[in-house]
Amino acid sequence: MSNFCSAVYETFFSFVNGAGKPPSPGNNHTSMKILILGGGNMGLTYAQSFLRSRIVTPENMMVLCRTFEKANQLAQTHEGRFFSDPRLCVSEADLCILAVKPQDAARLFEEIRDLVDPGQVFLSIMAGVRLETISKALGLQKVIRAMPNLPAQIGAGVTAFTSTDMVTRIELVTVQNLLSTTGKTVYVEQENMIDAATAISGSGPAYVYFFMNAMIEAAKQMGFSPSEAELLVSQTFTGAVDLYNKSDLSCESWIARVASKGGTTEAALRVFRDAAVHEDIVAGANAALQRAEELGKS
Repeated sequence: MSNFCSAVYETFFSFVNGAGKPPSPGNNHTSMKILILGGGNMGLTYAQSFLRSRIVTPENMMVLCRTFEKANQLAQTHEGRFFSDPRLCVSEADLCILAVKPQDAARLFEEIRDLVDPGQVFLSIMAGVRLETISKALGLQKVIRAMPNLPAQIGAGVTAFTSTDMVTRIELVTVQNLLSTTGKTVYVEQENMIDAATAISGSGPAYVYFFMNAMIEAAKQMGFSPSEAELLVSQTFTGAVDLYNKSDLSCESWIARVASKGGTTEAALRVFRDAAVHEDIVAGANAALQRAEELGKS
Protein backbone atom coordinates (compact mmCIF):
# COMPACT_ATOMS: atom_id res chain seq x y z
CA MET A 1 0.00 0.00 0.00
CA SER A 2 2.94 2.39 -0.50
CA ASN A 3 1.06 4.04 -3.37
CA PHE A 4 -1.73 4.98 -0.99
CA CYS A 5 0.47 6.06 1.88
CA SER A 6 2.98 8.23 0.03
CA ALA A 7 2.25 9.11 -3.58
CA VAL A 8 -1.05 10.92 -3.15
CA TYR A 9 0.05 12.49 0.13
CA GLU A 10 3.17 13.94 -1.50
CA THR A 11 1.33 15.07 -4.62
CA PHE A 12 -1.42 16.82 -2.67
CA PHE A 13 0.95 18.81 -0.47
CA SER A 14 3.21 19.75 -3.37
CA PHE A 15 0.07 21.08 -5.05
CA VAL A 16 -0.94 23.09 -1.96
CA ASN A 17 2.56 24.37 -1.24
CA GLY A 18 2.84 25.46 -4.85
CA ALA A 19 0.16 28.12 -4.20
CA GLY A 20 -2.48 26.21 -6.09
CA LYS A 21 -0.43 25.71 -9.25
CA PRO A 22 -1.13 22.36 -10.92
CA PRO A 23 1.76 20.05 -11.73
CA SER A 24 3.29 20.48 -15.15
CA PRO A 25 1.82 18.19 -17.85
CA GLY A 26 4.94 16.04 -17.83
CA ASN A 27 4.78 15.29 -14.12
CA ASN A 28 3.27 12.12 -12.73
CA HIS A 29 0.48 13.28 -10.41
CA THR A 30 0.20 10.07 -8.41
CA SER A 31 0.46 6.37 -9.01
CA MET A 32 -2.41 5.61 -6.65
CA LYS A 33 -5.43 4.07 -8.34
CA ILE A 34 -8.90 5.01 -7.15
CA LEU A 35 -12.04 3.01 -7.88
CA ILE A 36 -15.50 4.43 -7.27
CA LEU A 37 -18.13 1.73 -7.03
CA GLY A 38 -21.27 3.45 -8.26
CA GLY A 39 -21.71 5.80 -11.21
CA GLY A 40 -24.44 7.97 -9.68
CA ASN A 41 -24.35 11.69 -8.91
CA MET A 42 -22.13 11.52 -5.84
CA GLY A 43 -19.75 8.97 -7.32
CA LEU A 44 -19.25 11.12 -10.40
CA THR A 45 -18.89 14.22 -8.23
CA TYR A 46 -15.92 12.62 -6.50
CA ALA A 47 -14.35 11.41 -9.74
CA GLN A 48 -14.59 14.83 -11.35
CA SER A 49 -13.36 16.60 -8.22
CA PHE A 50 -10.30 14.36 -7.89
CA LEU A 51 -9.46 14.85 -11.55
CA ARG A 52 -10.06 18.60 -11.44
CA SER A 53 -7.73 18.87 -8.44
CA ARG A 54 -5.03 16.97 -10.34
CA ILE A 55 -4.68 14.47 -7.48
CA VAL A 56 -5.21 11.52 -9.80
CA THR A 57 -4.76 10.97 -13.51
CA PRO A 58 -7.61 9.87 -15.79
CA GLU A 59 -5.81 6.55 -16.28
CA ASN A 60 -5.89 5.90 -12.52
CA MET A 61 -9.46 7.12 -11.97
CA MET A 62 -11.86 4.16 -12.30
CA VAL A 63 -15.63 3.97 -11.93
CA LEU A 64 -17.66 0.75 -11.67
CA CYS A 65 -21.19 1.04 -13.07
CA ARG A 66 -24.08 -1.35 -12.69
CA THR A 67 -24.55 -1.94 -16.42
CA PHE A 68 -22.40 -1.97 -19.53
CA GLU A 69 -24.70 0.60 -21.12
CA LYS A 70 -24.17 3.08 -18.26
CA ALA A 71 -20.41 2.54 -18.30
CA ASN A 72 -20.28 3.10 -22.05
CA GLN A 73 -22.44 6.22 -21.81
CA LEU A 74 -20.28 7.80 -19.12
CA ALA A 75 -17.10 6.94 -20.99
CA GLN A 76 -18.32 9.14 -23.84
CA THR A 77 -18.78 12.22 -21.67
CA HIS A 78 -16.39 11.93 -18.71
CA GLU A 79 -12.67 11.47 -18.09
CA GLY A 80 -11.52 8.25 -16.46
CA ARG A 81 -11.99 4.54 -17.03
CA PHE A 82 -15.46 3.04 -16.71
CA PHE A 83 -16.33 -0.61 -16.05
CA SER A 84 -19.37 -2.81 -15.56
CA ASP A 85 -17.45 -5.94 -14.53
CA PRO A 86 -15.89 -5.74 -11.04
CA ARG A 87 -13.38 -8.43 -11.96
CA LEU A 88 -11.64 -5.94 -14.23
CA CYS A 89 -11.05 -3.20 -11.68
CA VAL A 90 -11.56 -4.03 -7.97
CA SER A 91 -8.24 -5.80 -7.38
CA GLU A 92 -6.40 -3.04 -9.27
CA ALA A 93 -7.44 -0.25 -6.91
CA ASP A 94 -5.53 1.10 -3.91
CA LEU A 95 -8.59 2.97 -2.64
CA CYS A 96 -12.16 1.81 -3.25
CA ILE A 97 -15.05 4.21 -2.65
CA LEU A 98 -18.46 2.64 -1.99
CA ALA A 99 -20.95 5.05 -3.55
CA VAL A 100 -24.08 2.96 -4.13
CA LYS A 101 -27.45 3.28 -2.44
CA PRO A 102 -27.62 1.56 0.98
CA GLN A 103 -30.26 -0.87 -0.26
CA ASP A 104 -27.83 -2.04 -2.97
CA ALA A 105 -24.98 -2.70 -0.54
CA ALA A 106 -25.66 -6.40 0.04
CA ARG A 107 -25.73 -7.13 -3.69
CA LEU A 108 -22.49 -5.22 -4.23
CA PHE A 109 -20.75 -6.96 -1.33
CA GLU A 110 -21.70 -10.34 -2.80
CA GLU A 111 -20.25 -9.37 -6.19
CA ILE A 112 -16.88 -8.08 -4.96
CA ARG A 113 -16.20 -10.12 -1.80
CA ASP A 114 -13.83 -12.56 -3.51
CA LEU A 115 -12.04 -9.77 -5.39
CA VAL A 116 -11.06 -7.65 -2.39
CA ASP A 117 -7.53 -7.56 -0.97
CA PRO A 118 -7.53 -7.26 2.85
CA GLY A 119 -4.86 -4.57 2.51
CA GLN A 120 -7.04 -2.26 0.46
CA VAL A 121 -8.57 0.84 1.99
CA PHE A 122 -12.33 1.22 1.54
CA LEU A 123 -14.17 4.52 1.90
CA SER A 124 -17.97 4.30 2.20
CA ILE A 125 -20.39 7.17 1.60
CA MET A 126 -23.45 4.94 1.98
CA ALA A 127 -25.93 6.34 4.49
CA GLY A 128 -26.51 4.12 7.51
CA VAL A 129 -24.22 1.23 6.54
CA ARG A 130 -21.90 0.73 9.50
CA LEU A 131 -18.16 0.14 9.57
CA GLU A 132 -18.61 -3.29 11.16
CA THR A 133 -21.07 -4.35 8.46
CA ILE A 134 -18.64 -3.41 5.69
CA SER A 135 -15.64 -4.98 7.45
CA LYS A 136 -17.40 -8.30 7.99
CA ALA A 137 -19.03 -8.44 4.58
CA LEU A 138 -15.76 -7.84 2.71
CA GLY A 139 -13.18 -9.20 5.15
CA LEU A 140 -11.52 -5.78 5.55
CA GLN A 141 -9.75 -4.05 8.42
CA LYS A 142 -9.25 -0.59 6.90
CA VAL A 143 -12.62 1.05 6.39
CA ILE A 144 -13.49 4.74 6.46
CA ARG A 145 -17.07 5.94 6.61
CA ALA A 146 -18.06 9.41 5.43
CA MET A 147 -21.23 11.42 4.92
CA PRO A 148 -20.97 14.16 2.27
CA ASN A 149 -23.81 16.38 1.14
CA LEU A 150 -25.18 17.69 -2.15
CA PRO A 151 -23.20 20.97 -2.35
CA ALA A 152 -20.11 18.80 -2.79
CA GLN A 153 -21.07 18.95 -6.47
CA ILE A 154 -19.81 22.54 -6.59
CA GLY A 155 -16.98 22.20 -4.07
CA ALA A 156 -19.08 23.73 -1.28
CA GLY A 157 -20.02 20.58 0.61
CA VAL A 158 -19.26 19.41 4.11
CA THR A 159 -18.28 15.84 4.95
CA ALA A 160 -18.15 14.15 8.35
CA PHE A 161 -15.97 11.04 8.49
CA THR A 162 -14.59 8.38 10.83
CA SER A 163 -12.71 5.11 10.50
CA THR A 164 -11.79 1.73 11.95
CA ASP A 165 -8.77 1.59 14.24
CA MET A 166 -6.59 -0.14 11.64
CA VAL A 167 -6.59 2.84 9.27
CA THR A 168 -3.22 4.57 9.69
CA ARG A 169 -2.85 8.29 10.25
CA ILE A 170 -1.32 8.86 6.83
CA GLU A 171 -4.13 6.93 5.16
CA LEU A 172 -6.70 8.95 7.06
CA VAL A 173 -5.03 12.25 6.16
CA THR A 174 -4.80 11.21 2.52
CA VAL A 175 -8.50 10.39 2.40
CA GLN A 176 -9.31 13.64 4.18
CA ASN A 177 -7.37 15.51 1.49
CA LEU A 178 -9.42 13.74 -1.17
CA LEU A 179 -12.68 14.57 0.60
CA SER A 180 -11.56 18.19 0.98
CA THR A 181 -11.59 18.63 -2.79
CA THR A 182 -15.40 18.80 -2.46
CA GLY A 183 -15.55 21.24 0.49
CA LYS A 184 -15.02 21.19 4.26
CA THR A 185 -14.41 18.07 6.37
CA VAL A 186 -15.09 17.16 10.00
CA TYR A 187 -13.51 14.11 11.67
CA VAL A 188 -15.62 12.49 14.41
CA GLU A 189 -14.38 9.89 16.89
CA GLN A 190 -17.70 8.10 17.41
CA GLU A 191 -19.42 6.41 14.47
CA ASN A 192 -22.89 7.32 15.72
CA MET A 193 -22.03 10.94 14.91
CA ILE A 194 -21.98 10.00 11.23
CA ASP A 195 -25.70 9.21 11.53
CA ALA A 196 -26.14 12.59 13.23
CA ALA A 197 -24.28 14.30 10.39
CA THR A 198 -26.54 12.48 7.94
CA ALA A 199 -29.56 14.03 9.65
CA ILE A 200 -28.07 17.55 9.75
CA SER A 201 -25.71 18.20 6.85
CA GLY A 202 -26.55 15.21 4.67
CA SER A 203 -30.31 15.79 4.60
CA GLY A 204 -29.98 19.48 5.46
CA PRO A 205 -29.97 20.91 1.91
CA ALA A 206 -33.48 19.51 1.43
CA TYR A 207 -34.65 21.35 4.56
CA VAL A 208 -33.25 24.59 3.13
CA TYR A 209 -34.92 24.01 -0.26
CA PHE A 210 -38.19 23.20 1.51
CA PHE A 211 -38.15 26.57 3.28
CA MET A 212 -37.02 28.39 0.14
CA ASN A 213 -39.84 26.81 -1.84
CA ALA A 214 -42.40 28.08 0.66
CA MET A 215 -40.96 31.60 0.48
CA ILE A 216 -40.95 31.51 -3.33
CA GLU A 217 -44.61 30.47 -3.30
CA ALA A 218 -45.43 33.30 -0.89
CA ALA A 219 -43.63 35.80 -3.14
CA LYS A 220 -45.59 34.64 -6.18
CA GLN A 221 -48.85 34.96 -4.26
CA MET A 222 -47.87 38.53 -3.45
CA GLY A 223 -47.56 39.33 -7.15
CA PHE A 224 -43.94 38.67 -8.09
CA SER A 225 -43.19 36.73 -11.26
CA PRO A 226 -41.61 33.27 -10.79
CA SER A 227 -38.16 34.56 -11.83
CA GLU A 228 -38.44 37.59 -9.54
CA ALA A 229 -39.57 35.38 -6.65
CA GLU A 230 -36.67 32.99 -7.13
CA LEU A 231 -34.14 35.83 -7.30
CA LEU A 232 -35.48 37.51 -4.18
CA VAL A 233 -35.45 34.28 -2.17
CA SER A 234 -32.16 32.78 -3.41
CA GLN A 235 -30.25 36.04 -2.88
CA THR A 236 -31.82 36.46 0.54
CA PHE A 237 -30.55 33.03 1.59
CA THR A 238 -27.11 33.58 0.03
CA GLY A 239 -26.69 37.01 1.61
CA ALA A 240 -27.93 35.89 5.03
CA VAL A 241 -25.57 32.90 5.15
CA ASP A 242 -22.60 34.98 3.94
CA LEU A 243 -23.33 37.61 6.57
CA TYR A 244 -23.54 34.94 9.27
CA ASN A 245 -20.25 33.35 8.17
CA LYS A 246 -18.41 36.68 8.17
CA SER A 247 -19.41 37.62 11.70
CA ASP A 248 -19.20 36.27 15.23
CA LEU A 249 -22.89 36.78 15.94
CA SER A 250 -25.29 33.92 16.67
CA CYS A 251 -28.48 33.27 14.74
CA GLU A 252 -30.45 34.65 17.68
CA SER A 253 -28.45 37.88 17.56
CA TRP A 254 -29.04 38.33 13.85
CA ILE A 255 -32.76 37.63 14.27
CA ALA A 256 -32.90 40.36 16.92
CA ARG A 257 -31.18 42.81 14.54
CA VAL A 258 -33.74 42.17 11.77
CA ALA A 259 -36.86 41.91 13.94
CA SER A 260 -37.57 45.36 15.32
CA LYS A 261 -40.31 45.61 17.93
CA GLY A 262 -43.76 45.84 16.38
CA GLY A 263 -42.35 45.42 12.85
CA THR A 264 -42.98 43.13 9.89
CA THR A 265 -40.36 40.52 10.80
CA GLU A 266 -41.76 40.19 14.29
CA ALA A 267 -45.21 39.55 12.83
CA ALA A 268 -43.84 36.70 10.69
CA LEU A 269 -41.82 35.21 13.54
CA ARG A 270 -44.89 35.25 15.78
CA VAL A 271 -46.69 33.03 13.25
CA PHE A 272 -43.72 30.66 13.06
CA ARG A 273 -43.56 30.41 16.85
CA ASP A 274 -47.29 29.91 17.26
CA ALA A 275 -47.10 27.08 14.71
CA ALA A 276 -44.09 25.57 16.51
CA VAL A 277 -42.02 25.70 13.30
CA HIS A 278 -38.75 25.68 15.29
CA GLU A 279 -39.79 22.56 17.21
CA ASP A 280 -40.99 20.86 14.01
CA ILE A 281 -37.63 21.41 12.32
CA VAL A 282 -35.83 19.86 15.30
CA ALA A 283 -38.30 16.96 15.25
CA GLY A 284 -37.74 16.48 11.52
CA ALA A 285 -33.97 16.31 11.95
CA ASN A 286 -34.41 13.75 14.71
CA ALA A 287 -36.67 11.69 12.43
CA ALA A 288 -33.87 11.70 9.85
CA LEU A 289 -31.43 10.54 12.54
CA GLN A 290 -33.76 7.72 13.54
CA ARG A 291 -34.05 6.60 9.93
CA ALA A 292 -30.27 6.65 9.50
CA GLU A 293 -29.91 4.45 12.56
CA GLU A 294 -32.58 2.08 11.21
CA LEU A 295 -30.71 1.76 7.92
CA GLY A 296 -27.61 0.75 9.87
CA LYS A 297 -29.49 -2.13 11.51
CA SER A 298 -31.07 -3.50 8.34
